[in-house]
Amino acid sequence: MDDFQNILENGINFGRGGDKPKDNGKVKTKAKKKQYITGAHGSGSARQKAKYREQRANRHKK
Repeated sequence: MDDFQNILENGINFGRGGDKPKDNGKVKTKAKKKQYITGAHGSGSARQKAKYREQRANRHKK
């Protein structure tokens, strides 16, 4: 019954638990993930964009 009373007084917190750092090196945008850059996730437009990125990267290489 004490737990129930505690919940009534303080509510339930569904937020982050613990002291984890927020930014732990994860990529936040899909556009920077490797699968999207290489077009490997199955989208036709992503494959086309990957093709253009590859052509642009190889433009000045001999």
